[in-house]
Amino acid sequence: MRFAFFTSTPLTPTEGSGTFVGIRELERALVELGHPVEIHPLRFRSGFHTLDRWLYNAGLALAAPTADLAVGFDLDGFLWARRRRIPFIASLKGIIADELLNERGLVRGLLSIQAGWERQNVARADRVVVTSRYCADVVMRAYGAPSRKISIVPELIDLADWEARFAQARRRPAEGPTVLCVARMYPRKRIEDLLAAAVILRHRLPYVQVRIVGSGPEHRRLLRLHGELGLSAAVHFLGEVSRTRLAEEYANADCFCLPSLQEGFGIVFLEAMAAGLPVVACRAAAVPEVVPDGVTGLLVEPRSPERLTGALEEILTDSARRKEYGEAARRRALEFSSPRVARQFLEAVRLP
Repeated sequence: MRFAFFTSTPLTPTEGSGTFVGIRELERALVELGHPVEIHPLRFRSGFHTLDRWLYNAGLALAAPTADLAVGFDLDGFLWARRRRIPFIASLKGIIADELLNERGLVRGLLSIQAGWERQNVARADRVVVTSRYCADVVMRAYGAPSRKISIVPELIDLADWEARFAQARRRPAEGPTVLCVARMYPRKRIEDLLAAAVILRHRLPYVQVRIVGSGPEHRRLLRLHGELGLSAAVHFLGEVSRTRLAEEYANADCFCLPSLQEGFGIVFLEAMAAGLPVVACRAAAVPEVVPDGVTGLLVEPRSPERLTGALEEILTDSARRKEYGEAARRRALEFSSPRVARQFLEAVRLP
């Protein structure tokens, strides 16, 4: 089967975040299984992303992909799908109608427009593929999609590539227990809760280090908060890093923490678990589906720096539990290996 992928998500991990990573890994896995993929990327960028996405989709409406099946990620394909000549799958990496609830002002307004386009994409698709039961529920509730039209296929991870990178990663001398966070800095990620937890945690574990990889709209505000809280010695913002450097950060951490309120899945949890890291996160959205509480780490109530602190302290001070969670995390990551999930995707998009 030949696939055409429609995506206006920037094709870099820096700007495209987990959506780009998921698309890239799926493309690689399908090609390795013998299914060619042609990606139709966003080429023109004005700097106004909502306009860019509409122009991209208007251009797609004139396209005639040489494929057996088209996959539109998130809202992409909503105009093309009106006159499609081949089957069309809407693959939602995150539900925009859900994501906008954590935004404010103009950003929320623009995302509301994009959610309308995504609703049309769902309505026009032959099948809707989502990454979690949580997303399936949101699609039915927010967009009125019938359950018979929805298939759940989780995100996937190239374990062979990550394991090779972990094995080659340079090990740093341990200066204290290290917590790693990797995120595109949107409001829904709640990085400020991790900063607040770090204030408490460093009084209990004086040499604790929190290392934060990533950037995004909240970066400047979080840097200001970092200064106001006097966290210069305990918390380090690393910005965007290469995949090799990211593997090094995973390999040198003792624990992974992302206190996000809203995740359609959360690929960074897979990466952390593949590295054998116990995870501390929030009992919210799709996170409990990916990170089993008390098995691969600990989940706490959202927006609670105190409980976040307690979970981090519990893991960082108990080496036996940390090892137990880490080993379970590696086993959990195996369930999302690229070949395995790609076959699930092929089965899901096989239409009657």
